Amino acid sequence: MTFTVTAEAAQGAESISIAGDFNSWSSTATPLTKKRDGSFSVQIPLEVGKEYQFRYLLDGSRWENDWNADKYIPAPFSSTDNSVVVCSK
Repeated sequence: MTFTVTAEAAQGAESISIAGDFNSWSSTATPLTKKRDGSFSVQIPLEVGKEYQFRYLLDGSRWENDWNADKYIPAPFSSTDNSVVVCSK
């Protein structure tokens, strides 16, 4: 599964990482690669038929959801929502 943050969504960020069910919500384990156009992306192998919650961390201080998430659900430890990706064939 490829996760992408557009240049518009990155809002000038210098670094972005992804934290979610798939990496024990580590804010440092899965950095995205910055592209020349200002977008960021990373490929993560995920199991088909499962849903994963995640969020992006921009510049180590600002949490953002994915604008193109399959859905959003309330986060268990804050008053915000988590993005959800549904992995299908």
